[in-house]
Amino acid sequence: MKIKLTTIFVDDQDAALRVYTEVLGFAKKADFTNGPFRWLTVVSPEEPDGTELQLALANDPAARAYQEARFAQGAPAAMFSTDDIQGDFERMQARGARFTMPPTAVTGSTIAVVDDTCGNLVQLTQLTWHG
Repeated sequence: MKIKLTTIFVDDQDAALRVYTEVLGFAKKADFTNGPFRWLTVVSPEEPDGTELQLALANDPAARAYQEARFAQGAPAAMFSTDDIQGDFERMQARGARFTMPPTAVTGSTIAVVDDTCGNLVQLTQLTWHG
């Protein structure tokens, strides 16, 4: 069994697509509509057939409440792994990313947190321990 898809709720799918591709560096995988519904996913360019991240519109009360509560708590909606957190931090910052936490050493890893401008905080993690 594999994880094929995970979802993050966003305020604006067009803005999210721009941020997740042009700023964070993911690649668009799927983008189609069916009436008012838009199915939009991105993937890592390193794994184009890997796990997809659905950028789902937070257009219902439960999704919006969840998204807003996570943001208010400072809790990341998603976590992405990197082998070069400092390089990714510098690349993303040069593309306009707003970090709420720069690369910071914590137990077993270095983490950074970026505001995706679409209602979410996203954590970048580089493991520093090898188990």
